[in-house]
This record gives sequence, structure tokens and C-alpha cells, in this order.
Amino acid sequence: MTDMTSEMPGRPTGRRRRTLEFHIYFALIFLFALPFALVLWVVDILRLRGFTQRGPLDRAWAEANRTTPMIFSALR
Repeated sequence: MTDMTSEMPGRPTGRRRRTLEFHIYFALIFLFALPFALVLWVVDILRLRGFTQRGPLDRAWAEANRTTPMIFSALR
């Protein structure tokens, strides 16, 4: 009987290279998420009466970073 636990066949070993299409989608999603992130950031400032650690750029970047790979995984 063969032990196949050490080498799983069919799994890519390296990270996939991000293409120009990925970067275009990322930029569009980032630009679309930026106004919403800015509004939520202002609401958090007013509600918490102070600045939060995550600014609007960080929030929009995180949203684009979550959403873009989901789009590309659905297209595969």
C-alpha cells in the first residue's frame, strides 16, 4: 500500500501570479468601496467619540482584498 500523505497530487505548490485583469478588478472594487468606507469611518468616529485604528483607506483595501479573489475563484 502506498503512503500518499506526504505528497498530495494535484495541488499547486506556489502562489498564483496576479494578472493585469486581477489588478484592474482590484482597483475598481477599491475605488467603489472607498466612499462607503469613508462614511462608515465617520460614523465610527461619531459613535465611539474618537479615531479608530482602521482608517477609510485600510477598510476599502481590505474589502477589495476580500472581494477580488472571490470573483476570480468563481470564474475558474
